[in-house]
Formats: sequence, C-alpha cells, structure tokens
Amino acid sequence: MKLATAALAALFAVTPALAEQLPPKRIFDSPDISGPRARGVKLSPDGKSVTYIKTRADDLTVTDLWVADVAGGEPRLLLDGKTLAPARRELSEAEKARRERAGVATRGVVDYAWDSQAKVILAPVEGDIFVYDVAAGKARQVTRTAGDEIDAKVSPKGGFVSYVRDDNLYITPTAGGAERALTEGGTELKSWGTAEFIAQEEMDRDTGYWWSPDDKAVAIAFVDQTGVDVVDRPEVGATGAKVIAQRYPRPGRPNARVELYVQPLDGPRVKVDLGADADIYLARVAWAKDAATLYVQRQSRDQRRLDLLAVDPATGKGHVILTETSPHWVDLTDDFKPLKDGTFLWSSERSGWRHLYLYGRDGKLIRQVTSGDWPVGKIEGLDEARQTVIFAAHKDSPGERRIYSVSYAKPGQPKALTPAGGWWTVTVADKGGAFAGTYEDPKTPAQTALYRADGTRVRWIEENPLKPGHPFWPYVDRLRQPTFGTIKAADGSDLWWSMRTPPGFDASKKYPVIVQVYGGPSGPRVASNWHSPEDQILLDAGYILFRLDNRGVGFRSTAFKTAIDRKLGQLEVDDQIVGANYLKTLPYVDPERLGVTGWSYGGYMTLLMLTAPDSPFKAGVSGAPVTDWKLYDTHYTERFMGTPADNADGYGASEIVSRLPRLKDGSLLLIHGMADDNVTFDHSTRVLFALQAQGKPFETMVYPGLRHRGGWTPANRMHRAMATLDFFDRKLKGD
Repeated sequence: MKLATAALAALFAVTPALAEQLPPKRIFDSPDISGPRARGVKLSPDGKSVTYIKTRADDLTVTDLWVADVAGGEPRLLLDGKTLAPARRELSEAEKARRERAGVATRGVVDYAWDSQAKVILAPVEGDIFVYDVAAGKARQVTRTAGDEIDAKVSPKGGFVSYVRDDNLYITPTAGGAERALTEGGTELKSWGTAEFIAQEEMDRDTGYWWSPDDKAVAIAFVDQTGVDVVDRPEVGATGAKVIAQRYPRPGRPNARVELYVQPLDGPRVKVDLGADADIYLARVAWAKDAATLYVQRQSRDQRRLDLLAVDPATGKGHVILTETSPHWVDLTDDFKPLKDGTFLWSSERSGWRHLYLYGRDGKLIRQVTSGDWPVGKIEGLDEARQTVIFAAHKDSPGERRIYSVSYAKPGQPKALTPAGGWWTVTVADKGGAFAGTYEDPKTPAQTALYRADGTRVRWIEENPLKPGHPFWPYVDRLRQPTFGTIKAADGSDLWWSMRTPPGFDASKKYPVIVQVYGGPSGPRVASNWHSPEDQILLDAGYILFRLDNRGVGFRSTAFKTAIDRKLGQLEVDDQIVGANYLKTLPYVDPERLGVTGWSYGGYMTLLMLTAPDSPFKAGVSGAPVTDWKLYDTHYTERFMGTPADNADGYGASEIVSRLPRLKDGSLLLIHGMADDNVTFDHSTRVLFALQAQGKPFETMVYPGLRHRGGWTPANRMHRAMATLDFFDRKLKGD
C-alpha cells in the first residue's frame, strides 16, 4: 500500500512544520520515549534490595537486570543482557511460543527469579541459564547446550536449578554438579513439565511443574497432545514459507489430556488422582507452606465448575474441599493463598462482585474478608505476621486501580495504601508487607518506588519525572488530560468512556473521531493510565480518540461481565453503537467522519462495527481479527460461547463473512501477521476471499514472519502505525 507523502516523510525526518509535534520516528527510537521503566520488579527475600528488568537506553530490543539497595544509593546494573547474549540466537519453537504467550518482545534478560534465601538469582538468557551469586557478586553460566532450556526456576531453598529441555524436566545443583533428569521419554506430543498451549494462551498458567517449599519434591504435569487436531498453519517469512503442523484445539474438539505426578527427589513418582473425568483442565497447582499438602484446582470442560482438591503428595489421593459454580463461567485467578496455619484465602464472585474469603484447612468458610458493590482486582501479597492481605481493587471507578490492605483475621474495612487518581501495580515482599509500587496516570509515565507496609515511600527505584531531560519533555505541552464520563446501555448499565482531543483543540470546529476498541472480556480500556505514545501520532494528526468499555468488560459486577454469555459480538456492538451515537451529538464531532480500529478481539469488533446495520462508521482498521469462533481455541471460546453443537445460533450470529455484504466499499484496512499462531491467518484469508468474490474494494497489509504479539520490532510497529494513519487520512479527511 502506498503511504501518503506527509506520512511517509514523517517516517524518516522531522520537517520544520512538524518540529513542535512528536515525530513518529522518535516514538520507536532509543531511548524509550516514555522514559526508563522498571519491569518485573521483585523484592529480595531478605528485604535488602529491589531487582527489576529495564530496557537498554541504546537499544529498545534488549533488556538488562538492575538492582537498587533499600538503604539508598543509585540503582546499578546487575546482568548485562547484551553481554550475556551478544548475538541473536535462533530460539526453539517451544521458547518462541512461551515468549509469544508472555508478550516478550525483547532479548537479553527477559525473566529472572530469586531463591527464598536471597542467595542466588536465576536468569534464563536466550536459551541458556545463568545464576548470579549474591555474595560473590558475579554470574555463572549453568547450561551451555545446543537445545533451549525453558521455564527455568531456582528451587525455593536455592539448592537446585530446574528447567525443561526437549520435553523432559532436569535439575542441576545450584552450587555446581551433574545434571539429573527427573523424567525421561518426553516428546513433542507427550511432554513432561510444560504447560500446554491452552494453559499458556488462555489460562494464565505458563508452567508445568511446581517445587515443594522444602526442595524435596516436584509436582510435574504430563501432557498428551496426540488426540488434539492438527491445524496446518502456513508461516510466511521474508525469504520463504513453511507449513507448521500445529496442535490447536478448536471448540467442541479434543483438548490435550493432562496428568499430574509428584516426583520426590529421593523416591518413586506418584500419580495424582484428578478424578474419573479426564476431559478437564488442570487450572492451578500449589503447595501448602509445610509441603504436607498439594492443592490442585480442577476446572470442568464447560468451565462452570471449579474444584479445589487437597492431595496427599505421598499417595496421590485427594478430595474436594471447595467448589465454585456459575450458570455462566468461573474465572481462574491466582487468589488462592495457603497460610502457615493451614487456612487459606480465596476469591469468589458469588455475591455479584469479586471478593475475598477466608477458609479453614477443611474448606469450611470462616469469614468473608471484603464486601461491597466494587470488585477486588487480585491478591497482591500477604503479611502473615500482621494477618493482613494486600490487594488491588477498583473501588473509586473501574478505570482507577488502588492498593489496599485489610485484616483477614477479624472484620474490618480496607485501608487504602496508595492515593487515588491513577493506576497502581505492585509487588509485595514475602514478609513484612513492604511493596514496590508503580504508579501512572495520563500525565505521569510509570514511576516505581519502594513503600513501607503503611504506604509510606522509602525510596525511588525509577522516579522517571516528566521534566527537562526526560525524552517526552519537548512534547509535554501536546498532552491533554482525557475526559471521562458515562452513558447508559440499553439495560441501564453505566458504560464508561474516555476522550482525548488533539493539540490546539477548538470546540467551535468539527473533528474526525477514531474509536479505539477492544470490547472483549478483559480489563478496562477506559483507564487512568499513561497511554501509548503511538496514540500521539493520531492526536497530532487532528483526530479525537474515543474509548468505551462495553458490557462484557471485567472489573465490574458479575452481571455486567456475564451479559455477553453465549452471544459474543452482539451486546458489545450494541454498546459501541450507543457510544457512536453519543459522539454524533457533540458539536465538535463531525458525524460523517467516524473511524474505528482495534487488534485481536478489537479487530473482530472493528469488523462487526463496520458491518452493523446502518453502521455510523466510515472507515476501520482491523488488526488480527477473529472472524469465526469455530476457528479459535477451546478454553477461551467455550467459556463464553459453549460449543458449536450446543450453541449453533450464537456461533452463527457472531461470525463475520455473512455480514460482509453490508461493508461499505473501501472502508476497511485489514492487517495480520503471517506467522500468527493464536488468531491464525485463516481468520483473515476467509475475509479476503469473500470480499474478492463479492467484488468489494478494500485494503490489506500483511507482515511476514510476525505473530500475534511477538516479533514486532520498532521498525514494523512504526510501519503499522503509519499505515493506519495514512488510511484514516485518506478515508476520513480525503488527504
């Protein structure tokens, strides 16, 4: 596709006319235009330091490991990602898939872990494993093999390093010594210690093995994919193409079969009894603090039942101690927290909002810990000495996230540990309740500091102040505070929206609007956070940007979230049309120049909104869209839609091709990565074929070698952004 002259020029240079704008090329250059950000922040178990991953100032594609002492002083580089991984290495398909699921787009130090004794830090780097000895102050390479070691961990007491290679689980003494295989005979189709595709992609479970806290045993998953359908997926790269025979479970079709075993380091392997029904999901696995009990969360195939099993690791025998059920679906969380005295914390939506509960070791309810017409986001940590739980919640509005603490031992109201007005993410220390917190809002890029248990700031880790010297400072006057508001859905629900207007906004003029949509079950997109600087490209081009969280979006009431049950793509579109009709009432909005864009579920929503009866949208850019839920995966799709056999009407109403005759000529730009293994490329090819058969003009942009999230370099991210700008300029402005 040919880019417009102005957009093309902006790719390479800053002309005098654009000097006051944020040049598009600068957004994708080093150093990060949003300033230094601490990612993967962790407090050392001894409470003496904070570690984090940071993008290099000279290369946005490489990340390093840094440390800051709690006592003070400047943060310092601990592991240099470019030195440890001086050349780009071709990773295995298993490691590529793990990084795709995790959204990792850099190389170097992309993950790390402390042992519980604060003696060592483990860091997997480009397929090999390094261990940093804290006392010695130096790193040592543990593995040096042709294959990739994936899902590397350091055992809780620091005695061993563990990893999966070639579908088997291995351990090596941290102090040095011979490698030992805990499993043998693993293959790509029958593997040990790895999480299956569905677990990684949809269940937020990225591991297939779990160390006991005493370093004496490992719970290991065995995954059999032989019954899963093979989807021949073309992977088109820059210099050629190949066909990947991907095991991809689609709705109503067989899933991988997963078994669980306990492997003592000094004894025979024991199989865990997961029940008579093999067609279940192994949702979560956790050990009791004393290692005497293994807890397993077992989810039914229809996801309307979640059982918590207490298992004897010596025999593999277990029993159900708690069950959650729903006529819609039961979401998986990481809120199960076993306590030293044998009780445990749990979250549930049974009241109509997600809240926290305390249970005895037998699964009997002791008390409800939080309550009210607001949802808990997640448990962030515990302070068992003070018998408090630290959690995130959306009490003030769905788009604000604050951190609270509350006693789980006795009734009481939550105490806010962080101020209101923005978005907080935290990592809580294993003991004492101290936390590393990151704050951001629309005018504040991410700032990370260490805080005491009462919320008092101890020291900055990455202050990242937006002041002279900050990469964004020359363009700070172009930032405008979003406007937030609500409108009513057809059922009376409040739909939250946000709007950003372009620099130099004049309410007496009329502007084109681009609706940025996701729309699917997820966290809120209408949030008080630091927005992607890529948005400034559209704002500087004179567009109003609008977002609306429709029914189905999370961190609201259970009723709001489950309104879309068995009918994806229906109420969400109705709500977005309500938003478009609201926009048309505003005197500064040109009602004839509304555009829409989104990625993944947002790409799907873009197609739905463009093909709605009497669609108010003139143009849309759809990225990596789902176009038929029968082509997507089991766990996600069946959660909301059931199977094609039991919900034929819902599947029929939600697919895209039958709606394409309503698409306005020339109104679509369709974008997709040609190696996408999540929303596979055939979702888009069926739309391309149908539009060509109907003789409808449209535009497309495909990216060789790129997956759904992974592999997007600064160069092709910039190309995608400028292609989007060019399309909207031509369709909404006539440029």
